[in-house]
Order: sequence, then structure tokens, then C-alpha cells
Amino acid sequence: MLAITIDRLTEYFTGTENKPVQEVKKSTATGSATTILSGIAVGFESAVWTTLVIAGAIFLSVVIFGTIDGLTPAEKFNFILYGVAMTGIGMLTLTGNNVAMDSFGPIADNANGIGEMSWHGQEDAGTKKARQIMADLDGVGNTTKAITKGVAIGSAVIAAVSLFASYMVDVSNVQRLLNDAWAAAGDGKALQLLSEVGIVVSNPVVFVGMLIGGALPWLFSSFAINAVSRAAALIVQEVRRQFKGGVLEGKAQPDYTRAVGISTVAAQKELVILALLGIVSPIIVGLTFGVEALGGFLAGIIVSGQLLAVFMSNAGGAWDNAKKVVEDEPSDIAANTGKGSERHKASVVGDTVGDPLKDTAGPAVNPLIKVVNMVAVIVAPIIVNYHNDFTPLGKIGWVVVIALLAVLSWAILTSKKPAQDLNK
Repeated sequence: MLAITIDRLTEYFTGTENKPVQEVKKSTATGSATTILSGIAVGFESAVWTTLVIAGAIFLSVVIFGTIDGLTPAEKFNFILYGVAMTGIGMLTLTGNNVAMDSFGPIADNANGIGEMSWHGQEDAGTKKARQIMADLDGVGNTTKAITKGVAIGSAVIAAVSLFASYMVDVSNVQRLLNDAWAAAGDGKALQLLSEVGIVVSNPVVFVGMLIGGALPWLFSSFAINAVSRAAALIVQEVRRQFKGGVLEGKAQPDYTRAVGISTVAAQKELVILALLGIVSPIIVGLTFGVEALGGFLAGIIVSGQLLAVFMSNAGGAWDNAKKVVEDEPSDIAANTGKGSERHKASVVGDTVGDPLKDTAGPAVNPLIKVVNMVAVIVAPIIVNYHNDFTPLGKIGWVVVIALLAVLSWAILTSKKPAQDLNK
């Protein structure tokens, strides 16, 4: 039910026939700025409703499994987590449907692009009809892609909640072992188990971790969008170089290999920076502030990442389909409709802004949430041993923190480098 509800919500906010996309299309009449603002508003609203749906699914698990009589609080907690995990498994039952919808999008998009190139200059009735069919399929494909991204992001949040619980259990197990070892040695030291006290938000250190975790998806998205911007700049330079060589006049053959090579190399290089951010940041937070702050860090990234990912994916989908709707209109420059009109130019600007959001940054936040949670679960037992209430972080630990901060600083500085000038 959660996956189906997310499907319907995403379809509403990105479908060509629905009010949000029609509002974005309407805003193209007053220029690029209002088009951008309208799409942003659609993305913001869609993120709120999707988050409420996911929260409702988790709360339903609390209602169903948390009201069983005869269970201790710890047993109720485990049953509730079981219900959340079953929610995630339930979403996985629609994997075949999601793969089909996700595949349909690029297939229809590429087919439409091939048709536009093949039928260029042909204005007979049969060709126009075929063009319209392909354009309609392309618009549907944009919606199906947005739907699958919404489901993927929702499943990432559900999985992160389960991993968050696993994190607390693993930390508590190590704390229990430490307590047993200290008791056997007669030290008289005992740690409070994280599973008993929980993640207390009123603790300033936990709140610091939560703030850092909430900021991480925004920094990650900044890196991703900067990467797209740099790669796009290189492609634009290459296209202009080839145009100057006479490609448009037929004096030279286009060099597709070079353009594809630029895009591929840029994508592979930029991936390293994004991967480092997701792996290094939880280790730094855990070693510096402790496991409680790392728990707050995980909570922050789950909430912030969910909202941001849905916003970017749905805003980009709305801009894309608004452009499709404008392109479906009869081309009349005087009436400001269809391709070539000022409205079309404004919609193209919106689509250009939305592409890196819906195709790069938005979907990438999904694996970021999962990777950060997995890294936290792996390193938390180590952190408990070397940084707890009775054992401050030693010199080696601080050396590791400084080294990781240096790696993170390198990643941030690298992400801010301008695009290389191919003409030099």
C-alpha cells in the first residue's frame, strides 16, 4: 500500500494532465523565472505529502504491533521494527513493476529522440501522427521514471529506519560486553545501554550530530550538481568546437566518440568525490562526538535526505513534462504557443534546471542514505571501544579524524574546481 500510494502521489505531481504540471505550463507565459518558481513550489509540496505517507506507514506499524498485550517494552520495540521491516519487504514485492516502469521511461525517451531525427523536415499527416504518439509516450515515460524514483527513495527511508534500529542493537551489544569485561576486572565502570536510554535529542551533542546529518544531503547534492555543471560545460565547449569545424554545414563529420568520452570520464572521476563524502562523514562524526551523536547524525540524514530527494525528483519531472505539454501545442510564434515560442524557451530553461535534479542529485540521495547507515552500523562497535564515557579518544583516534578531515577537505575543494577549458 505504501508503494502504491507513493505511485499515485508522484503521478499526480508529475503527470501531464494533472494540475501541478498544468500550473507550471501556465507559468511559462510569464518567463523563465516564474517557471522555475512554479516548479520549485510543486517539488516542495510533493516532498511534504510523500513524507507524511511514509510517516503514516511507520506509525501504522506502531499501532498494529505496539498494542499487543503481554509484551515487555523491549519486545514491543522489536515487534514494531519487525513491522517496519515488513513494510520494506512489501515494497520489494513490486520490484518487477518498478523495473518495467523505470525501463519504459528511457526507452520511450530514446525512441522519441530517434524519431525526431529521422522524421526531421517531414510534414505529412502520417509522420505528424507518429510524432505525436512518440511525444505522448515520452511524457508518460517521464512520469513512470519519477514514480520509480519516489518508490526507491521511500524504500531507502524504510530500510534506513531498520538499519537505524540495527545500529542501536549493535552498539548496545558492544556496550554490554564492555560492562561485563569491566565487571570481571573489578573496575566498577558501567555504560548505559543505548537501547535503554535511546537517542536523546535534548542532549546537545546528539543535536549537533543531527544538524550535521541534516546538512549532509545538501552538500552531497551540491557536489552532484556541480559535477553535472562541469561535465556540461565541457560538452558545450566540444559541441561549439565541432560546429566551428563545419558540422552544421556538412563540411565535417561529427565526432560522437569524443563527446561520449568526455561525459563518461567526467562521470567516473566525479563519482570518487561523492563516494568519499558518504563513507568518511559518519566515521568523522562518530569518532569526534561518540555513538550518541552518530545516532543523531543518522536521524538527521534520513529526514533531510527524504525531503530533499523527493523535492528534486518531482520538481524536475514537473518541469520536464511542462515542456512536453508546451511542445505538444501548435507552433505559432505570434500566439506564443508551441516550439520556438517564448513560452517554449521558458519551459526549456525549466527542463534544463530540472534534469540534474531529477536525474542526478535526487536519485543519488537514495544510495547516500543507505551507504551512510551501513557505514555507521559497521564502525559503531569500533567507536564504542575507543570513545565512550570512560574512554576518551586517544592520539591515534585523533590522527585518524584529522586524516579523514583532510580527505573530506580535498573532496570539497575538488568539487569547486572550474571546468577545464578544452580550447587551451
